[in-house]
Amino acid sequence: MPNIIVIGAQWGDEGKGKVVDLVTPCADVVVRYQGGNNAGHTVVVGKEKFVLQTIPSGILHPGGRCVIGCGVVVDPASLIQEMESLVRRGVSLDGNLYISKNAHLIMPYHPALERASESKAGRRRIGTTGKGVGPAYADKAARIGIRMADLLDEALFREKLEANVFQTNRLLREIYDEETFTVESILGPYMRYAGWLAPYITDTALLLSRWIDAGGSVLFEGAQGTMLDIDHGTYPFITSSSTTAGGACTGTGIPPTKIDGIIGIAKAYCTRVGGGPFPTELTGDVAEQLATRGNEFGSVTGRPRRCGWADAVALRYAARINGFDTIALTKLDVLDACETVKVCVGYRYRGEVLTDFPEEERIWHEAEPMYEEMSGWLSETHGLTDYAALPSKAREYLDRLSELVGVPFSLVSTGAGRTETILIDDAPLARWFPALRSLLPAH
Repeated sequence: MPNIIVIGAQWGDEGKGKVVDLVTPCADVVVRYQGGNNAGHTVVVGKEKFVLQTIPSGILHPGGRCVIGCGVVVDPASLIQEMESLVRRGVSLDGNLYISKNAHLIMPYHPALERASESKAGRRRIGTTGKGVGPAYADKAARIGIRMADLLDEALFREKLEANVFQTNRLLREIYDEETFTVESILGPYMRYAGWLAPYITDTALLLSRWIDAGGSVLFEGAQGTMLDIDHGTYPFITSSSTTAGGACTGTGIPPTKIDGIIGIAKAYCTRVGGGPFPTELTGDVAEQLATRGNEFGSVTGRPRRCGWADAVALRYAARINGFDTIALTKLDVLDACETVKVCVGYRYRGEVLTDFPEEERIWHEAEPMYEEMSGWLSETHGLTDYAALPSKAREYLDRLSELVGVPFSLVSTGAGRTETILIDDAPLARWFPALRSLLPAH
């Protein structure tokens, strides 16, 4: 059975949750490999909408095993709240959810540090969610982080907490002039969290290895998108973890030799939340139309997303960095009302034409997108499930975008619901999971 990595191909919010939820019945395990509760995956099941922040999107299927890998940073209070919400809505977690012993904890002082740092950043403000994810990863890299396994050892937890609170308080007090923390104010709640989470904490790398060796199929689910990767994204306006394909291995403990395929998820247009460069960003009526039709507001924060045309240069870069075998394109129906649609095919920078995505921050901010313009289809695609039923202009747009990126499409989403999906026959996704066809409406 194949082990497939699901990667956001843009700046996040591409619809990874829907794709993972759709494919989960064909797999045995879904594992989240990076990020924290600063990103949400929205999944629509029938008339119900679920927003998942830390728990993998596969949890909504009965019996679906879900793993929070070692590359994730976990806010235990947020996770428990998410778990309780799912249980109230009839989702079973016992025997279905596993949390890595090596996953790092988000501590109460991490959001405080993040908010304080952002408030002092001025025009260099990144636009973080203030959830403390960045400082938690900073502690991890500095080798002073506190992990899920430490939560189960009160003496060790206290020892690490005392050292961290001492250092953090100096920073909050002397640099940021902010309120400080006490060890006891943190220790009590976190020991209660330990009692709640202990049954779920285990050696997930060992479990995943055993399941794969037994012939199981694993879906690797990332949080944010490629362009927010800490090494390959638009630094410093990025997240603090490895969102790309390599992160799936380091964030779970599964070697690259066990990976069978990589699928990128991209919108038919493009969005970005927070600060940072966005070459194809639009303003005015078209931007408002995309935001309204696409309901472009953060699933966790509610922040409006910046909207723009599809960027084939950035998508081609994402395909190269990740090694996409195929792409699932989402929200095609959002473009139904556009008289024309555009695709960025290059950037103009100081008289030079760039067709590869640059690495220099100055270029990102100054480059002007070069567009190829196509006729819109001005016809309803919402809910269509047959590629042949798409308007000819919509098919031309999809064919051209795939050609520019150099990667075939396997799936086209025409709505938020599970079944509002076109599965392209003979494409990689259909070959990896033949049973997927039976889960979707017949042509």
